[in-house]
This record gives sequence, structure tokens and C-alpha cells, in this order.
Amino acid sequence: MNRHVHSFQLAFSGMRYALTTQLNFVVHAVFACLALGLGLTLHISSLEWVAVVLAIVLVFVAEMINTSIELMTDLITTEHRQHAKIAKDVSAGMVLVTAIGAVVIAALIFLPKIIVR
Repeated sequence: MNRHVHSFQLAFSGMRYALTTQLNFVVHAVFACLALGLGLTLHISSLEWVAVVLAIVLVFVAEMINTSIELMTDLITTEHRQHAKIAKDVSAGMVLVTAIGAVVIAALIFLPKIIVR
């Protein structure tokens, strides 16, 4: 049991690291809170909640993977290497694609409800 508790402590430590050191993670967290608040205000359906929560989770996961890749790349080499740059750029692109997808999902769910009001 101790091992499982320790694993959760490490996982929460990683989440705390992302939240306290990565500005983009904080920006995504702010938009996530806005989306959740909008969902509550507009009384979205259960299926819409699934889409919103899944989009939020995917953006957080992408941002955390990006942070991991950047840190590991910096650990491996501090000098400028093309492959390191590509790894970081592709990782950042992953976050961008995920965030754009989340914005599209939010627009599809929230805009029709806002326009009707």
C-alpha cells in the first residue's frame, strides 16, 4: 500500500511542477476553468460534458508530455542540435494541435448556446 501512496505522491508532484513552472500549463488551466464555468452556466448535456472534459484532459496531457520532452532533451544536451530542436518543435506542435482541437470542440458546444441567448 505504501508503494501506491508513494506513486500518487510522485504523480501529484509532477502535476504541481507543471502548474508552478510552466506558464502555458497555467494558461490552459485558466481556459479549462472558464470552459467548466461556461458548461455549468449553459447547462450543457452529459455528452457535451464528456467532450469538454476529454478536451481539457488531452490538452493537459499534451502539455505535460511537452514539458517532459523539453526537460529530457535539455538533460541530454545543452548545445544546439537539430534533432533536439525538432523534438521540441514537434512536441510544441502536439500541444498546439490539441489546443486547437479543444477550441473547436468548445466553439461547437458553446457558440450555438450563446447565440440563442
